[in-house]
Amino acid sequence: MIRKARVDDVVAMKQIINIYSKEELMLPRSLSEMYENIRDYYVCEIDGEVVGCCALHVVWEDLAEILALAVNPKCARKGIGTKLVLACLEDAENLGMKEVFALTYVPEFFETLGFKIVDKNSLPRKIWSGCLKCPKFPDCNEVAVLKSINS
Repeated sequence: MIRKARVDDVVAMKQIINIYSKEELMLPRSLSEMYENIRDYYVCEIDGEVVGCCALHVVWEDLAEILALAVNPKCARKGIGTKLVLACLEDAENLGMKEVFALTYVPEFFETLGFKIVDKNSLPRKIWSGCLKCPKFPDCNEVAVLKSINS
């Protein structure tokens, strides 16, 4: 079941994210950052257990970012990541966003959902809103993907 995250989901979400961040496949998230942005997050819950999470963060009046997409490896390849991203895209449409982007090491996944690979330099607001705080900046090797939202 996909639903909006609650405060009591944060520790489980962070544990899933940590699996990937320890392998440097995604950025770690602090508990404080996750609590502060809890309204951005969706989770997938199966039998009372949070097995995945994803966030939609508004960057500008017409641009949002999908971030912190993580699924417990024991539940991988069951469509959970797709459902989480689709929930974020629906949220973006309801908010009136024109475009949604993600920075990813797995652009092929996003391409199956209609995203197109773009030059990171085409996302200047992202650079100023988040990338400057990243320990990998400016040597990030993530791929930028972008999807237009048909509102």
